Amino acid sequence: MNDSIARRQLLLSSVALAQSNAKAKKFAVVGAGVFGAWTAYHLRRLGHEVTLIDQYGPSNSRASSGGESRIIRARYGTDKLYTQSVLRSLKLWTEFFTRIERPSLFHRTGVLWMTRQGDHRLGDHTRTLQEFGVSVENLAARDLRRRYPQIAVEDDTVALFEPNAGALMARQAVQAVIAQFLKDGGIYRQDKILTPAGTGAIKEIRTAAGERIAADAFLFACGPWLQQVLPDLLGNRIFPTRQVIYFFGTPAGDRRFRPPLMPTWGDSSSDSPWYGLPDLENRGFKVAYGWLGASFDPDTGIRQVTTDEIAEVRAFVTRRFPALAQAPLVETRVCQYENTANADFVIDRHPAHENIWFAGGGSGHGFKHGPAVGEYTAARLIGLEQPAIEARFSLASKATELKRRIMEGRK
Repeated sequence: MNDSIARRQLLLSSVALAQSNAKAKKFAVVGAGVFGAWTAYHLRRLGHEVTLIDQYGPSNSRASSGGESRIIRARYGTDKLYTQSVLRSLKLWTEFFTRIERPSLFHRTGVLWMTRQGDHRLGDHTRTLQEFGVSVENLAARDLRRRYPQIAVEDDTVALFEPNAGALMARQAVQAVIAQFLKDGGIYRQDKILTPAGTGAIKEIRTAAGERIAADAFLFACGPWLQQVLPDLLGNRIFPTRQVIYFFGTPAGDRRFRPPLMPTWGDSSSDSPWYGLPDLENRGFKVAYGWLGASFDPDTGIRQVTTDEIAEVRAFVTRRFPALAQAPLVETRVCQYENTANADFVIDRHPAHENIWFAGGGSGHGFKHGPAVGEYTAARLIGLEQPAIEARFSLASKATELKRRIMEGRK
């Protein structure tokens, strides 16, 4: 428990931030994804002047924060840092949705994680969640068949269920944060930012359209574009990968694949991990493959799904969800993760510019953490001495070669 107590110092609450004596400053945040949006929102709520800039627009179709839905759950094995961050973020997400009177942006579907007997991660997940007071259930194959007859499971399948976890409506949620940021007096610009030049503190950044944006400090939260905007620093530490999402049409009148009968789910019971979400807002039953894909350019990468990929997902769906064996594929999406070598976020100060910070490396699991990451990053930008910079988020901790296939449990 001592470790978790120490980690609690990492993520300051909004109250602690608001009680700081930091003088009002001017900030520029580059990137209107979930990390940038929440940082800008926190800074503005604290009374600072904030300009948010994005080259394509909030939650655009090329952004890592784009897309319809994202999973939020606290299951991270023994990694208490991220479990704590999820719990803080879930609180902030739900409070924000209440504030703007849009509670439907979070669907409390519950999250089911399936694996095989003997998987040590089941015990790791359970113990950590229980330590943090998270409601959790362990289920055997017979329990799964009784509760979810639409899921075909093997006799040695076991599962962990988080009843209070669920799904965030990603695109709408980020756009809602930015809309409230603007209502609170924030400024938004749509333009492309050029790479800062020189050394030392800078007074302004320049856009491709020729505009100059002055600020006391700058945050680059550009997701997969971090390697392009800060190439000398992050060009070999951010790795965008191609990830494919599928939506299957459910049978007419069949509610088994919608909440509350169908939870959000992850399947690690074989060597090919999959995950997905129930049919939310009539978009279809979402399925995605867990391994990291090939390297991908977020600007020019081809966002079309191959016939081999479709055959692979159909084989899985037929095996795990037999009633969807003939279901039409109603939509596909090619998006990207922006990975670091070890899947930890990268949040640090630029070594050549003392008033430039960067935040990224969501690595496929970052969206759910947006509110807490924004809180932490805002604390760094306004110059609070606490919390200390988390070593795992530092630039120095990031390797220049992507070696992992997937970070266990971090979908």
